[in-house]
Amino acid sequence: MVGRCRDNADRAPQVPGATRRTRKGQALVRHEDDAALAARVANGERAALARAITLVESRRPDHRQRAEALLQGLLPRTGGALRIGITGVPGVGKSTTIDALGTYLTGRGHKVAVLAVDPSSTRTGGSILGDKTRMARLSVDPNAFIRPSPSSGTLGGIAAKTRETMLLCEAAGFDVVLVETVGVGQSETAVADLTDTFLVLMLPGAGDELQGIKKGVLELADIVAVNKADGDNIARARAAAGEYRAALHLLGPRTEHWAPPVLIYSALTGAGIADIWEQVELHRRKCEAAGAFAATRRTQQVRWMWTLLNERLAARVTHDPAVKARLPELERQVADGTLAPALAAAEIAGLIGL
Repeated sequence: MVGRCRDNADRAPQVPGATRRTRKGQALVRHEDDAALAARVANGERAALARAITLVESRRPDHRQRAEALLQGLLPRTGGALRIGITGVPGVGKSTTIDALGTYLTGRGHKVAVLAVDPSSTRTGGSILGDKTRMARLSVDPNAFIRPSPSSGTLGGIAAKTRETMLLCEAAGFDVVLVETVGVGQSETAVADLTDTFLVLMLPGAGDELQGIKKGVLELADIVAVNKADGDNIARARAAAGEYRAALHLLGPRTEHWAPPVLIYSALTGAGIADIWEQVELHRRKCEAAGAFAATRRTQQVRWMWTLLNERLAARVTHDPAVKARLPELERQVADGTLAPALAAAEIAGLIGL
């Protein structure tokens, strides 16, 4: 089983500002509640976890401040989970695969959280909500937790919120986090940058499928798995796996310590699910032995810091009254070709004091 970080298990997490008082000497009950919320999250209470996630997803400035304090207080309890990104071509059976893999893991004593990065959720409200109907076993499993993508913000912002949700799930005791991309598009890179192992799901019929998936997605893959290897499809799945191996060979390995394997499996029957998990664990062991596991996480954390900074700067620009007043005219001039974009950007930066 994946190890958990429990060095501070006997101490309740400390939330900065929890005992601060107003000028009238009255305790800020809100902050006391947040300290209690952190303790309940650390105790693994699902209702508290859901409430904490709602807090970090909020765009209200006061909620943002509370969320940051909450995350800081819980930070020592994070980092112990294995983070797995999952993507695949349309129709590959991603949700069914997550259901099969997640159920396999909970059956082995793991606690599994399922999250999503879905840029379209700003329009759809989060498609993983519909996918929960295809996670029939996992959605009712007491050792699993499924959360849809945040429904507002840029892709970078959504990924950052998903990262914070992942940290909360880890603090609550979930030792495996599955992060799903919705569709094949721009979210793969964001999810790969959130996770330790990136799993790409494919279908039999390699020639057609290689046309339908971006080369860059295969370049991100740590493991490739061909679904629907059951019944009459087994031979086709094996043939497809051979094609993918050849494609990966042409791309070359991303690192010296790992060459992405290509597996076949059936989410319907469960055949091959154990093989996928075996390769996930092997990937972690190889990365740890090479020193790459910790190094990658450190790099990811710094990137996440810059993502959050960019989001804050964008929000400051968007909400600044002077920018709001000037922006329509600047956009018109840039669109008409009468003003260079660089000069427009410089003027906007000047309006907010940069």
